Amino acid sequence: MKLFGTTLELFSDNSLNNKNTYTDVKNVCASLGISHFTYNYENEFKKYVIDDFIECYANCKTPNPCIECNKFMKFGAMYEKAKELGCEYIATGHYARTEFSEEFGRWVLKKSNAGKKDQSYVLWSIPKELIQYILFPLADFVDKEEIRKIARENELDVADKPDSEDICFIPDGNYKRFLEKYSNIKPKAGNIVLANREVLGVHTGLYNYTIGQRKGLGIAYKVPLFVLGFNMDRNEVVVGEEKELYKQDIRVEDINLLLFDRIEEEIEVEVKTRYSAKSAKARIVQDGDCINVHFFEPQRAITPGQSAVFYVGDIVLRRGEDCLRIAVKRVSIYFKKYMLTLFTTLLFLLLIFLVFLFLILMKILRLQYCKLNRL
Repeated sequence: MKLFGTTLELFSDNSLNNKNTYTDVKNVCASLGISHFTYNYENEFKKYVIDDFIECYANCKTPNPCIECNKFMKFGAMYEKAKELGCEYIATGHYARTEFSEEFGRWVLKKSNAGKKDQSYVLWSIPKELIQYILFPLADFVDKEEIRKIARENELDVADKPDSEDICFIPDGNYKRFLEKYSNIKPKAGNIVLANREVLGVHTGLYNYTIGQRKGLGIAYKVPLFVLGFNMDRNEVVVGEEKELYKQDIRVEDINLLLFDRIEEEIEVEVKTRYSAKSAKARIVQDGDCINVHFFEPQRAITPGQSAVFYVGDIVLRRGEDCLRIAVKRVSIYFKKYMLTLFTTLLFLLLIFLVFLFLILMKILRLQYCKLNRL
């Protein structure tokens, strides 16, 4: 078996793609006695990952760029390059597992033993035809320290290298500064409002806020308030009480089924709507190119731009992105509900007035009729 090590140059203006990183990788490959290649994919990374990241924030969504990177770069461009090198498999350091399932008669993507560090959530976009050609050597490791121990035993200089948990192209974690530097998104003040349009304060730009946020709003109210959604047309951040953050039904678009070709009937699954979220039980049913999800218990702060990933046991069934396109419309829905309530109230008052008027007219007619009878 012949092995190759590869590094993808993705974004030059950060600490990820610097000489130290390249040197570390080359040294590890040299220690293992394998060849190492570096490929420049900055244009592709910008097109598929960075531009998507910017577009999401421009449309009041909260993206997960790791998902797009896995889809187009690691298991897209890098896999194609691996085939050019004559490789049959591709291996990455994700905490996940692939194996053949006798029960389902196909290769499946599963959770690893890493618990909270499991990364199967961000791997939903892998084409199901590719799963059997992917190796995840870290699938059985529970703790990163076990991996570091093996590196030390093999005298690898990277054994104690710090973990990188930030967005790779924003190493300092300041995504707001990144957006202002690399896009046309700039601070634009607007109102912070309740669902009934009552103005409570002023925001510093829609991209500075996310669904469920409480801190940093700069407003005072009789009860704690949280970000519920956005009205892009009016440049408004809509806030409300925490109970308004909970949703029990969502509709998921842009689906990618890994376990089935199609969901023919309603089934029970566990759903994760964020990488860090706990799984929640739900029933799902496919409706054309979408999937309707009904959670057993209402879920808090489901956010536009995030993915809904479904599990059958520890097997990834599918994922769907933008699970809260419904939530993007939440502001207009609230306003419509408010107007509907107002209209219903006015209609009810009008009906009472008409009944009252009718009774008065009946009384007048009765009096007139009595007078005519006396005559």
